[in-house]
Amino acid sequence: MIHSLPQVFATCSILLILWRVCRRFIVTSPLDNIPGPPSPSFLYGNLPQLLVRNGWNFIQHLTDAYPGIAKLSGPLGHKMLFVFDPTAMHNVLIKDQDIFEEAAFFIETNLLVLGPGLLSTLGERHRKQRKMLNPVFSVAHMRQMVPIFQAVVHKLKKALHSRMSDHADAVEIDMLSWMGRAALELIGQAGMGYSFDPLTADAPDAYNNAIKALEPAQVKTSLLRRLLPYIPKGGSPWLRRKILEYIPHEGIQQEKAIVDIMHLRSVEIYEEKKRALEQGDEAIMEQVGEGKDIMSILLRENMNASQEDKLPEDELIGQMSTIILAAMDTTSTALASTLQLLAEHPDVQMKLRSEIVEASNGEDLDYDTLVSLPYLDAVCRETLRLHSPVTNVFRETRQDVVLALSQPIKGVDGATIHHVPIPKDTTIVVGLLSSNCNKAIWGADAMEWKPERWLSPLPTSVTDARLPGIYSNLMTFLGGGRACIGFKFSQLEMKVVLCMLLSNFAFSPSNKPIAWNLSNTRFPTVGSGREPSLPMMVRAYKDINQ
Repeated sequence: MIHSLPQVFATCSILLILWRVCRRFIVTSPLDNIPGPPSPSFLYGNLPQLLVRNGWNFIQHLTDAYPGIAKLSGPLGHKMLFVFDPTAMHNVLIKDQDIFEEAAFFIETNLLVLGPGLLSTLGERHRKQRKMLNPVFSVAHMRQMVPIFQAVVHKLKKALHSRMSDHADAVEIDMLSWMGRAALELIGQAGMGYSFDPLTADAPDAYNNAIKALEPAQVKTSLLRRLLPYIPKGGSPWLRRKILEYIPHEGIQQEKAIVDIMHLRSVEIYEEKKRALEQGDEAIMEQVGEGKDIMSILLRENMNASQEDKLPEDELIGQMSTIILAAMDTTSTALASTLQLLAEHPDVQMKLRSEIVEASNGEDLDYDTLVSLPYLDAVCRETLRLHSPVTNVFRETRQDVVLALSQPIKGVDGATIHHVPIPKDTTIVVGLLSSNCNKAIWGADAMEWKPERWLSPLPTSVTDARLPGIYSNLMTFLGGGRACIGFKFSQLEMKVVLCMLLSNFAFSPSNKPIAWNLSNTRFPTVGSGREPSLPMMVRAYKDINQ
C-alpha cells in the first residue's frame, strides 16, 4: 500500500490537470461572449503572437479591430483578455489592483533575475518597499541629480567626438550601444554612487554587456518562463542551480550567466556603500556622487527607519539590481527611439536644436530650464506615446470580479455588454501601447509621430477618457500602486542627454535596415539580426555650419 502512494499521487495530479484543461471546453465562461481573434494553436493559443519579436502587426490588429477589449486564447484553451479600454484599465491598475495582481510568471522571473526588489514582490511587502523608495525620487532629489547627469554627458560628448576626430564626414556609430553605456553610467553615478563605465574604451564592460544581452535572452525563454509558477520549488538553492546548469537551452544558460554577473556587481556595490556609511561623512564624500545618490539616501533612510519599516539586506540588494536594469533598459531604448525619429525628421531635429542652443547659450542647463523647454518636452512625450519601451503588462485575477467598460461593446451573440464578469485565474493583458495609439482617443493621426500635438491643448477625447496613467495621459509608465516609481528620473535623464547631443552633434539614418523587436522592453536590431544595435550617421554640429 505504501509503495502505491506515489502512483496514486501522480495519477490524481494528472487527472486534476486534465480536468482543468477539459473544463474550459465543458463549462461555459462569461468571456466566451467577448469578441476576439481566432486561436492559431491549441497548445499555445494567441500567446506566441503576443510574444514573438516581430509581433507588431498582431498588436496593431488588436488596437484597430476591437473597442478596448478582446478575448484571447492562452495555452491549452486558457482564456485571456486583452484590455486597453480606459475604465477597464483603471479597474485593473488602480481600483481593484489587489485583485488584478502581477502575473505569477512575471514575479517569479524577476525574483530569479533581480532578487526580491520592487518588481518581484506583491502586497504588503511591495507597499513597504515602495514607501521606503518614494522619497528618494522626489523633485527635491531630482534637482540634486542634474550636476551628476551633466558630468556624465560631458564624458559622452568627449567619447563621441573622439570617434569622429579623424573624419571630415559623418561617421557611422551604434547609438544604442552608447545610449546604453550612458544610461548605465547615469544610473550608476546618480543612483548607486558608483561608476560602471568611464565612457572611454571602445567597448563596454561585462556588466553593460550582460544587461544589453538580457532582452534577447528573454525573448528565447518567453514561453518557458510562463511555466515557472508550475515548477516545484523543493530543494536548496544550490540544488536548483545545479539542475539549471544541465538544462540544454541556450536562452536559459544565457540568462543564468547574466544573472550571475548582475548579482555579484550589486553585492559589491552594496558592501561598498555600507562600509562608507559605517565609516562616516568623510568616507561618503570620497565616493562617486558624494552620498547624494539614490542608494546612499535609501540606506540612510533604512538605517533610521523603525524596525517594522526596515528592509532586510536581500531586499536592499534586490532594489539595486531592479533600479539599474529598469533605469538603463527603458531610458536607453527611449533615447535610441528619439534619436532615430529625429534623424528621420531633420526639420524637427533642427527646431529642437534651436530651442536648446538658444536656452543654453553654451552653458549647461539647470533643472528649471530643462523642464520648461516646450518643444523638448513635446518630443519626449510624443516618442514615449508612440514608442513606449514596454508594450504590454500581464495581470491575473485572484478572485471573481466584474470589469466595467467606458463604452458598451457588442458581444458575439449580438447583446450589448456594459460590464464583463471575469472568473478567478484569468490572465489580463493590459495594452499600454494600444492605449497610447487608440484612434478613438488620440484621433485619426494616432499612428503618426507629431510632437506638435503637445504644444496646444489636447483633444477633449483625450482628457475626457480619464486614462489612469501616471504621466501625461499616457500608459507608458503605468498607473496605480505599481506605476514606474522612477519616471521623473527617466524624463530628466532623457532631457539632459538630448540637450547635450543636439547641441554638439547632428544625426541622420544609416543605410542599414532597422527593425524594432517586441520584448519585455523593445529593442532595435539591424534587419533580422540577433544583437541589439542602432547604427546612425553622426557628425559634429559645428561642421554643419561651416
